[in-house]
Amino acid sequence: MKRHALCCIGHITLDKVVTPQTTVYMPGGTAFYCSYAIHRFEDADYGLVTALGESEMHVVEKMRSKGIDVMALPSEHSVYFENIYGDNPDDRKQRVLAKANPFSAQQLTDIEADIFHLGSLLADDFATDVIKHLSGKGLVAVDSQGYLRKVRNTHVYPVDWEEKKEALKYIHFLKVNEHEMEVLTGHNNVTDAAHKLHEWGVKEVLLTLGSMGSVIFDGKKFYQIPAYKPSVVTDATGCGDTYTIGYLYQRAAGASIEEAGKFAAAMSTLKIEKSGPFNGTKKEVLHCMKTAQKVLPCYME
Repeated sequence: MKRHALCCIGHITLDKVVTPQTTVYMPGGTAFYCSYAIHRFEDADYGLVTALGESEMHVVEKMRSKGIDVMALPSEHSVYFENIYGDNPDDRKQRVLAKANPFSAQQLTDIEADIFHLGSLLADDFATDVIKHLSGKGLVAVDSQGYLRKVRNTHVYPVDWEEKKEALKYIHFLKVNEHEMEVLTGHNNVTDAAHKLHEWGVKEVLLTLGSMGSVIFDGKKFYQIPAYKPSVVTDATGCGDTYTIGYLYQRAAGASIEEAGKFAAAMSTLKIEKSGPFNGTKKEVLHCMKTAQKVLPCYME
């Protein structure tokens, strides 16, 4: 794989979604949603490193046919999520029926990029030595979600990130939502949580607040990023991944923190309006930023 401005590393999952009406199988995961989102921008210099079982290689081949540069590492299994929904769509039972092999620093020796985005799904996907290794070659971005999920006997349990204080020293960009920031820092206040994460080493803290927008902290200033109200809410799956990859795409291109945050928020709005990964255009993102109703985050600085 050639050197890229932005490289995502993460597992593509096989997702089994069971509802009272249907059972559907589909690919998913941070790597999947990020890759399909960013490939919509012709000027994006992007590559993906993934690991999955042979039975899911057809997903990689389809991505390559779209022009996405993918390195697929061998794994005995793919990550296999089962999500069972009852009559109440907010009532979900989740199991992990199979896990892929974790990534190692040795596997990533020849991977080069300006920014590495680690798409962790489970707590043991990336050991701290992998983060440290990659930080010596480029800036590291992490979504904390995966580090706060551990699997025991197929069941998913919420956990704290055991090595967070060591790992965060090497992370430039960290995305957390309001629940994750409290688990990591013990603070339920955006300002206190952001200061703590920055104190532990994170250079740009991305705090997403769902429909209430987001806040980005660089150690000096809090940037209030509006949420853009969607015309319809169709499918929220992958919205967080869309936000992160949109932000990193813009930062890699030289955009300011505020510009990148607004672009990422608008991308997420367009994604939530349709099922599947983001499939809009840059023109549509910019139009959303100009015309959609804005909701500014409320927090105490």
